[in-house]
Amino acid sequence: MIRTHILLTLVVGVGLSWVIWEHPPAVWTPTVILGTFLFVAGFILWSVARFQLGASFSVRAEARQLVTRGIYSKVRNPIYVFGLCMIAGLILFLNRPIWLLAYIFIIPLQIWRARKEAQVLEAKFGEEYRKYRAGTWF
Repeated sequence: MIRTHILLTLVVGVGLSWVIWEHPPAVWTPTVILGTFLFVAGFILWSVARFQLGASFSVRAEARQLVTRGIYSKVRNPIYVFGLCMIAGLILFLNRPIWLLAYIFIIPLQIWRARKEAQVLEAKFGEEYRKYRAGTWF
């Protein structure tokens, strides 16, 4: 399973690096610098969250194990949060802030997914999940 995590991280990292390589900024404006910071920080934290989730990662909402360590001890859905940071960073790096309007669709979708996962986890882990949820930020 660790190979899958490494492979996914490499694929995402190489793909996003290629986009950045092919579209370097003409001028390093504050927007581009902010975008670079958001993208790099988001990618690093997204990668850490993926590794910490381990075998519990799935595309569909499943309740294999309740992960409460590392980043998950503070944030219930760090892959969504840091994925959004990566997207915002890439948009700002490419100097296309109008594309942030895509968040009108992306954020409600991520909220829906997070709620679906919460229902599945609460159904399987009950009070243990409710206690964990009460102790995390979002």
